[in-house]
Formats: sequence, C-alpha cells, structure tokens
Amino acid sequence: MSSMAAWVSFSVGVWSIVLTGMIRHFAVRRNWLDIPNARSSHSLPTPRGGGLAIVLSFSAALALLGLYRLLDHSVVFAMLASGAIVAVVGYVDDRHSLPARVRFTAQIIAASLFVMLLGGIPESALGDFGLNYPRIAAVIVVLTLTWSTNLFNFMDGIDGIAGGEAAFVAGAGAWLNSIKHGNFGLTAAMLCLCAASIGFLFWNWSPARIFLGDVGSGFLGLMLPMLGLAASQRAAIPVQVWIILGGSFFADATLTLVRRAALGDRWFEAHRSHAYQQLARRWNSHSAVTVLVMAINLIWLLPWAWYAEKVPAQATMSAIEALSPLVLLAWIAGAGKRRPAD
Repeated sequence: MSSMAAWVSFSVGVWSIVLTGMIRHFAVRRNWLDIPNARSSHSLPTPRGGGLAIVLSFSAALALLGLYRLLDHSVVFAMLASGAIVAVVGYVDDRHSLPARVRFTAQIIAASLFVMLLGGIPESALGDFGLNYPRIAAVIVVLTLTWSTNLFNFMDGIDGIAGGEAAFVAGAGAWLNSIKHGNFGLTAAMLCLCAASIGFLFWNWSPARIFLGDVGSGFLGLMLPMLGLAASQRAAIPVQVWIILGGSFFADATLTLVRRAALGDRWFEAHRSHAYQQLARRWNSHSAVTVLVMAINLIWLLPWAWYAEKVPAQATMSAIEALSPLVLLAWIAGAGKRRPAD
C-alpha cells in the first residue's frame, strides 16, 4: 500500500511539472498574460492559469484512488464535483473576470455539495465547538469552506507562497493522518496534492514563470479543508489541527480583511496590504518571504498541530496559542494597513 502511494504521488508530481510547462507554453502563445498594474507584486507580464495543472493531475489521482477502492466513492465524487465547480468558475474568471457574486455563489454551491455528500461534519467537531445543532454547524462549515476558498486567492500574491503553503498543509496532513492510522486513501490523496503543488512550484518559485491563477488558488483553498474534514470524520482528528496547519494564511488574510473593513476600505477589491505583501516590498524579495512562511509552518505550526492531534482535549487551546503570535506578527508587519499610494 505504501509503495503504491509513493508511486502515485511521484507520478502526480511529474505530471504536474509537465502539464504546468505545457499550459505556460499555450498561455504565452495565446498571449494570456497577467499584466502588472499598481496593485501587482510583479513587474513583468507573466502567464497565469498554471493551477490548472494541479487540478488535472490531482483529479486524476483521486479518480485512480477511487477506482482501486482506496477511497470511498462518495468521498471521491464529493471532492471531484465540488472541486470542478470552483475550478471551472476560476478558469473562466481568469479569462473574463466574472462578477464577485457569481464566484461567491459557485463557491457556496460547491461547499454545500461537499458537506451534503460527506454526510455532515465530524461529530467530534460538534462537541469541540459546542455546536449542538448539526444544521447550524453545517452552515458554519459551508461558510468556512467558502472563506478558505477565497483566502487562498487573497494570499496568492507573491511567487511560491500559495504552492508552498498547499504543499506543506497537504504533506503535514498526510503525516498526521498516517500516525493516527486514518484512512489510507486520504493519506495517499494528501500526498498527491502535496506532490502536485510541488510540481507547480518548479515553475512558480521566484522569479515565477507562470502564476497559479484563480483556477488553482480556489481549487487548493477548497480541496485542503475538504480533505481535512474527511480525515477528521474517519480518524477523529480534531478539526482544529487543520486550522493550525493553515495558520499562516488564516492569520494574515483574516486580520487584513478585518482591518480593511474597519478602515472602510473595499476589502473585496484587489490590494497589496497583506502582511506578506508588505514584507515582500520591504525586503524586495518574494523568495525570502515565502521561505519565512515555510519556516514558521515547519518550526512553529507543525509541532502545535501534532500536539493537538495527540491531546484532543487541548486542541482548541492549542489553536489559540499557535495562531495568536502569528496575528501579532501580521499586525506588526502591517496587515491591512493603508499604503500612502493607496
């Protein structure tokens, strides 16, 4: 079983590299480029939509895991169907800039479909968060999945950061699910998503030769928590573990949104006021900021996630203690703060 997971994930990584290169070549020929503007963090026209390689390679891996009955068909269908909705809308948005209400409606539908097909949310989460009403809990989960989908889009603003975050969360999730003796198919699926993200990083590391695009950022933002919820339902892993693993993105994106809303800014419009964007300008380096985020993930968040998995009774407190310093650091870095140019 383990050798098969290694083979499949390696194949997914290779295909992700190949497909990203093909998509880049196609985008350059068609002149599908992201042109820099006042709110961009890059200075050269760069093709986008490379996230489609992650969508295709990972979706094929999911189908293969379902074909070999390593994953329940209901889980495979739920993830493929929900992921396809977000990916298609993201791809169209990359090409034609859809209205926000259209994107949001599609994301709500995708999240609701997944929760319905999964059979609700993990029972352990109901008790952990004091949610005694499953229907209300389901609504909260749908909104959380929708926020995560947008969160990845907001945080995909410098080279390598979104792909690196996805690789970390998926890889760490696979490790934690395996030591919990969770469903092998879900562990393999997480490894495949990690491999697909690393394959994309081959092209996206600074200086990026292609961008993720909404097709990829939305897909990753939805797929990661869906895998986490499925693992929590089948291995009783506290939901807080997944919040901790994604803490770098949660802290920066949430604080930025709250601060911009408090200042009266149009928070849903493109901007460059996230903490990671402030640091990238200050340090004049994308890779330095991405490496910093990855270091925080490995040195700080992963141990907290491991502890929360080992001691479920402390999971909520662990999440608070893990994320609080990150919120403070994001505030110090200027998350959501107006720039003179704005």
